[in-house]
Amino acid sequence: MTQFAATCPHHSLTHNNKTIGSMCIITTRSFLLIKILQSHSCALTCFTLQLFELESCTYTYLLADTETKEAVLIDPVLETVDRDLKLIHELGLNLKVAVNTHCHADHVTGTGIMRKKVVGLKSAISKFSGASADIQLSEGDKITFGKQYLTVRETPGHTDGCVTLVLADQSMAFTGDALLIRGCGRTDFQQGCAKTLYQSIHEKIFTLPDECLVYPAHDYLGRTVSTVGEERKFNPRLTKNLDEFMDIMKNLNLPKPKKIGINIIDNTNLYCASYQKVIYCFFENVKISIKISI
Repeated sequence: MTQFAATCPHHSLTHNNKTIGSMCIITTRSFLLIKILQSHSCALTCFTLQLFELESCTYTYLLADTETKEAVLIDPVLETVDRDLKLIHELGLNLKVAVNTHCHADHVTGTGIMRKKVVGLKSAISKFSGASADIQLSEGDKITFGKQYLTVRETPGHTDGCVTLVLADQSMAFTGDALLIRGCGRTDFQQGCAKTLYQSIHEKIFTLPDECLVYPAHDYLGRTVSTVGEERKFNPRLTKNLDEFMDIMKNLNLPKPKKIGINIIDNTNLYCASYQKVIYCFFENVKISIKISI
């Protein structure tokens, strides 16, 4: 049985009729990892859960306003949709928005399937991603849930449509594949540009407070969180100057992601009731899209 806990001062959520308290890390047959992430000035009304998908080492984040129970989900994965929706139901949350930090190449997003299962759920992604969604995000946009909100900062370079989502009090930043813990997103495919990524991170993420917590979309070494100050000081790539950074990125020689050949963004056509899958196939870095109505 999955068990978990989270701290919400002066407010409580329940699971299996028990008040949630403290924090938890869980691993079960579904390879679920949950960790409470506590904000600072938003701590009284906002909490975040970090969930893990094993195959692609992807982190999904569930943020909720504990007063209104409205929630937002960041970077859901297709294989863990049922797990995430079960958790949301158990916590009594009202999921308002499911947002992707970018068009992923290493896993299939769960956003489209969630929209079919959750009444009123809106999908969101950058307007520069090339993907369809209910909300096309731009610099400075706010994703609200209850009294809380995330502010969009455009951080292209890994892809054209990468965004970083910053909590209202700037205590947390969900950086997607732009800034990783002691690393960064690759730039050798899918509109990647090392110069653009370097500028994005230094201008849009490293300008946040030192104590701002950095939560990436992936980690392959079991690390869960960093800070802006740590990454500015210790990141082995981003402490270099631009020319050195570009040389590092040029010579990474990484294998292609397992699912780079077919990346599916599920979406609902806004002009009719048909459900569609948009299949993006990459051949020699050329993206070809195919829409299939179901």
